[in-house]
Amino acid sequence: MSDNIEKQKLIAGEAAALLVESGMTVGLGTGSTAVYFVKALAARELSLKCVATSKATAELATSLGLKVIDLDKAGTIDLTVDGADEIGPGLGLIKGGGAALLREKLVWEASLRCVVIADAAKSVKMLGRFALPIEVVTFGHTTTAGRINDALAWCGIETEAKLRVKDGSAVKTDGGNYIYDAACKKIPDPELLAEALKSLTGVVEHGLFLGLADEALIGADAGVERRTS
Repeated sequence: MSDNIEKQKLIAGEAAALLVESGMTVGLGTGSTAVYFVKALAARELSLKCVATSKATAELATSLGLKVIDLDKAGTIDLTVDGADEIGPGLGLIKGGGAALLREKLVWEASLRCVVIADAAKSVKMLGRFALPIEVVTFGHTTTAGRINDALAWCGIETEAKLRVKDGSAVKTDGGNYIYDAACKKIPDPELLAEALKSLTGVVEHGLFLGLADEALIGADAGVERRTS
């Protein structure tokens, strides 16, 4: 990964950390860009309660001195900052490259405000270039994959979802589920696809985050671009 991309992630994460005020409950995202945010936030040494979207983020935050609490004990989250694999029109997102999409969406939906951070390459004119992650229960997962493929075809998307494998084994989420990735290339109607996938028995969650982001902070060579729609 180029130094330029890492710099863009860094400045986006640092800009997001400046949005946090002492006394807030803050949602901490997962992924390489969110790491920069967590580190910048910890460096501010504010009095905060934090809710992590993954075990990895919780471990990082705790190691840096941030107080991490369970979502069930948090009540309303004031601000969540998280990365994305793609940022499309209307701040529609694809997330889940880090296999944390279910916990991420639970934290996002419990938040008053959600800010997405990313490098410039994540901004796209149409969602779908990044393969869409879909989290499924392990029981009967190949049968569920067949239903997913039918739903994709019904939405006019010609592809087959593939089980995510790493080091010869199926990737498992923190919740013990599998991830299937659908290389859609283009998703002309994200809302239609989101509804179709969510209706399938066996599908726990999908990586389309629609109508959830309030603002995007996108790192670029000239600085941080702020986008609200």
